[in-house]
Amino acid sequence: MPALSGPLLLLLLLAAILFIIIATARLKINAFLVLLIAAYALGLLAGLPGKDTISAILSGFSGTVGQIGIVIAAGTVIGLVLERCGGALVMGNAITRLIGPQRAAFAMSVTGAVVSIPVFCDSGFVILSPLARSLARGSRHSPAVFATALSMGLYTTHVFVPPTPGPIAAAGELGAGVGMVIVLGLIATIPVVLATYAFAVYVGSRVQLDTAPLQPVETTAEETAALEAARPGVLWAFLPIIAPVLLIALSSVAELPEAPFGTGLIAAAITFFGNPNTALLLGVALAFIAARRYGPVVYGGWVSDALASAGAIILITGAGGALGGVLRATPVADYLSSTLSAIDFGSFGALLPFIIAAALKTALGSSTVAIITTAPLVAPVLPSIGLGSDIGLALTVLAIGAGSMTVSHANDSYFWVVSQFSGMSVPQAYRLQTLGSAVAGISGILTVLLLQFLLL
Repeated sequence: MPALSGPLLLLLLLAAILFIIIATARLKINAFLVLLIAAYALGLLAGLPGKDTISAILSGFSGTVGQIGIVIAAGTVIGLVLERCGGALVMGNAITRLIGPQRAAFAMSVTGAVVSIPVFCDSGFVILSPLARSLARGSRHSPAVFATALSMGLYTTHVFVPPTPGPIAAAGELGAGVGMVIVLGLIATIPVVLATYAFAVYVGSRVQLDTAPLQPVETTAEETAALEAARPGVLWAFLPIIAPVLLIALSSVAELPEAPFGTGLIAAAITFFGNPNTALLLGVALAFIAARRYGPVVYGGWVSDALASAGAIILITGAGGALGGVLRATPVADYLSSTLSAIDFGSFGALLPFIIAAALKTALGSSTVAIITTAPLVAPVLPSIGLGSDIGLALTVLAIGAGSMTVSHANDSYFWVVSQFSGMSVPQAYRLQTLGSAVAGISGILTVLLLQFLLL
């Protein structure tokens, strides 16, 4: 079959997305199978040779699982251990006492935004989802509000604020000052967090989730009383979550071009222990210590239960990566960028990088790939659209970031991490995660356009 190009390829992509929605939501087919079927069909119908289609599927699957597989497994273990030993409840009670139950959901948004500055949003959601579930139990809000607020808070700084890889790569490609991107990125984060929190409350309050995606343990009344007496203290309840976040944050700082920790043994140690895989495994060890009063069942039966849940999540997430791998093997990215670059946006020049990044994000799934792909495409035209100054370059990075989260759907690994860890069905995930990411991206570009008007 000859390779498709142009509008026909976009129509094929839309058909694939429609198939995923119908097969998972209406026909109730497992998402892992649906995503793989879509990946095979899209590759072959787009004109990719069978060998290349399989290669793209395997590359996308292994790349996604290789990047976040251990993180998901370790994070699931931490979450289940903290839930069963009462640590998640201890954290929820502590935060509720500190900020008040009426503001717990907003605190989840802010917490996500802070954590995702140094930590990938996927890892951050895995780490913080037990806390979100715990806070939801003692709140008047639906668990969907907390899950969406956390997801969007994490997403915002992930694409706006270095040292996450996407903004760092875009700043380097465009020659934008990292410090300027950080300052303007933090400013842009505020309205986006407020907008997505409002969305989470409005839409999430109307959605009921399965709040126990991990299998709970059944206990008698006597066992329950004993378990309550064995709950960890506040410090040990938080430490399995805080320690990995701090380690990953230090690693991100250590890898900055300025090398603040030098290039010797200390920097190497920080980079090693701050790798998300290592940091989350250390978090598992800390969770074991927090639950030490429960005995060998913690690192035996509890871990087995957690890994059984994690396996399904990892496979679905990997299948989403396989679909993204096939899309990246087609010329859809080149077609979208060349078509959109020919449009004249006048004084709203920041719309150009935003729309290209949004098109690539929607087509390819990965925010980081969308950012890295868009930056070199728009770099040559920035002076002609009024974004060639230092501030203009920084605003371009933010415009690309806003586009790179518009929108998150079935070909995005983060979509599946959020849905699976929150107990969302596929239709619920489209209603919460996909629409929420659209709100995030649109509010983000509106903020960037306002900054462009005020500063340029």
